[in-house]
Amino acid sequence: MTYDLAYYKKSADFLLDKFGERPEIGIVLGSGLGHFAGELENPVVVSYSQIPNFLRSTAVGHAGEMLFGTVAGKRVVCMSGRFHYYEGYSLEELAIPVRVLKLLGIRTLLLTNAAGAVNTGYKPGDIMVIADHIKLSLGSPMRGANVEELGPRFFDMSSVYAPALRALALELAKKSPLTVHEGVYFFMPGPQYETPAEIRAIRALGGDAVGMSTVTEALTAAHCGLPVLALSVMTDMAAGVLPVPLTSREVIETANAIEKPFTAYVRDIISHL
Repeated sequence: MTYDLAYYKKSADFLLDKFGERPEIGIVLGSGLGHFAGELENPVVVSYSQIPNFLRSTAVGHAGEMLFGTVAGKRVVCMSGRFHYYEGYSLEELAIPVRVLKLLGIRTLLLTNAAGAVNTGYKPGDIMVIADHIKLSLGSPMRGANVEELGPRFFDMSSVYAPALRALALELAKKSPLTVHEGVYFFMPGPQYETPAEIRAIRALGGDAVGMSTVTEALTAAHCGLPVLALSVMTDMAAGVLPVPLTSREVIETANAIEKPFTAYVRDIISHL
């Protein structure tokens, strides 16, 4: 497969024809966080299966839809459902969604995810504004022939998660009932949860939360010059922190429990972008 500009443009042109306008902000909703899609006013909904050259979402709790509408007066395109390496996609394929969002015209990318709390000062239901990430496994979604029209072969990673957007999110958190931290997200490929020994290693390396998504999207955004704000919902304590096994059920239950305040928090952020 040749992943060139024309490949991504085919998806973007199809969506622009459906939406009629270019969005300003792109949002990717993580596991159990699809409720926010209901905030869009006058939504235009397109199933991923309809979009040419796009991927199909198979993860539990992911609707598999692209929605365009307005939130707090801003034109927003929302991915209700994302894609993961553990679903069988290559890293190169995982660059597709963000590159399509870039070609749609977004100027800011907001990523959300469900994560396990590695930092023992966190608790389920807390939010973490991602300040940086650690990815020691696998390669890069930018591997292979570079698409020069989207970004340079070699690109800086010093401020992937835009400092100004992080500062805004932390300031707005002061009037939210949520407990919001700032920390480091550690990427693991999954689909198995981490072992207690791996979590101890992640903590020693500086990780505050662990998850199986977001980083490939952030890398792709960095390559094409998109400012990123990423929010992790702590849906459980990571393996070994508590003497209980991890299940996907608690991820969904915790996300559901904070649905209203988290939705209000994200909406407030969007209104200030």
